[in-house]
This record gives sequence, structure tokens and C-alpha cells, in this order.
Amino acid sequence: MPHTADGKIHYDLIDIVAPWERGRETIIFHHGIGASAGIWVEWLPALATRYRIVCIDMRGSGRSYVPAADEKWSLEQFSADLVAVLDAIGAKTAHVVGESIGGTIALHCAIHHPNRVASLTISNGADMGGPLQRVHAWQRQIDEEGIHAWSEQFMRDRFYDDALTPSQWAWYARQQEAWSRDCILKALSVLTDTNLRPQLATVRCPVLLLHADASPFIPVNVMADMHRSFPDSRLQVFAHARHGLPFSHAGECARVLREFLDSSASQEPG
Repeated sequence: MPHTADGKIHYDLIDIVAPWERGRETIIFHHGIGASAGIWVEWLPALATRYRIVCIDMRGSGRSYVPAADEKWSLEQFSADLVAVLDAIGAKTAHVVGESIGGTIALHCAIHHPNRVASLTISNGADMGGPLQRVHAWQRQIDEEGIHAWSEQFMRDRFYDDALTPSQWAWYARQQEAWSRDCILKALSVLTDTNLRPQLATVRCPVLLLHADASPFIPVNVMADMHRSFPDSRLQVFAHARHGLPFSHAGECARVLREFLDSSASQEPG
């Protein structure tokens, strides 16, 4: 695990790239609040024979460093975590994929560390936190009803009833309930204080935006506004999906990502 200035960031590295593939490009995945590195498992079949895959546990969750209660959280720290992982695996650049706040972190990294980001993919994420819907009620619900009640509501915000198998539903709920109150709210405060909209035009790498048609937090028009603000981006909206898009529609999302990466590579000079 790489050591950041604050603590360790855990990652899983899957390297089964076919021996006939040229180069060893890397995709690094960053999950959001309440999730874990395991949400990306069903993306692997479409990607792993062509790309090295790195899935991190973001700070404050899973097997990674959990900051002390009095520590300040920031996008700069989260971006530094991504760069530290890239350094640890010897990757000069990577295709960075983030979901929810992980998408916001990936965007911040693309803006402030452009030489490390080959392409950017944001799933159900946003460039600014102020307009996000419903998240401001989280602290009240957690404090009044507890983590379990918050998680049950969040599961309904993430998924339609028919989106997952019972075992998938139970697994995801366990990931959410493993998060502490402080880490949920500290990460949330980073998101709600964010406004990266003025810097979108500076992002020069190819951008893929994946979004659900029924996210209760981020309306489609927010993602459409981002799409129009990037110099080079594609937007894919998925039907019958909520905020848990990268888990409920993993295979579809991975196929879109693979097509995007293959297309971007074919347009590179040489």
C-alpha cells in the first residue's frame, strides 16, 4: 500500500493483460461514499485482458487509512491519494474512473494533475456540490435514526427493487453500514463545498460521462451541462437506473468504457 502524507491507501491490482497487447495501460477506479473497491468487479470481463485494473478503497473506508476525527478532508488530499497509488504501481498515467464523489475527485485530479490522467470517466458524479439534491438531510437522519436507517434509505436511492439479486443487495448494504458517521459526513462536506465548473474547459483529455436517468441526487441536466462544458466529452444516459448505476449496470457501463477507450486510442497520432 502506498503511504500518502497522512496514511495508507489500499488498492487491488489485477494484471492479466493478454501478452499480445501492446503497452500496459492502466485503469484506476475510485468509488464514492458508502461503497468499496468491490463494486467494480463486474466491469473486469470487458476490460482486464487489455488494461491493468486498479481498484482503491478511498480514504476513510475499507482497508484504507481512516483519518482522526479532528482532521480536515479536502479534494486535494483525495487527488494526492490517486497520484500516490499511480506512483506505487509505476504508472505515469492512467485512465481514471470515478463514481459519485469518486467522479468529482477524478475530475479534480484531471484538472490539477493533467499529466497523470490519460482519460477521465465520471459515473453519476458532479462538478459542483451545492445543487445536489437530498444529501443535506443525511446528518439529521444518521444522528436521529442511525447508520442502518441511513443505509436502507440510500439503497432505495441507489437501486430499483429489481436491479440486484438478493445477495448483491445484501453485500452492498453491508459495505454502506461499515462506514462511520464521521467519514460519511466529512466526505460529504468536501463534496457540497466543491465547485469545479469554471475549470472544466481546461480538461484536455477525453471525457466519458455515464449517468442514470433517475438519480435522486443529480438530475440529467446537471450532467448535460457538464458535457457541454468539456472540450472533448461523450455522454451516455442509462434507462431504468438510479444512483447505483456502476453496480446495477456494471456490464453495460464497462462495455461503453471499453468502446470509448478503444475509440480514443484509434484517434491518437501514430
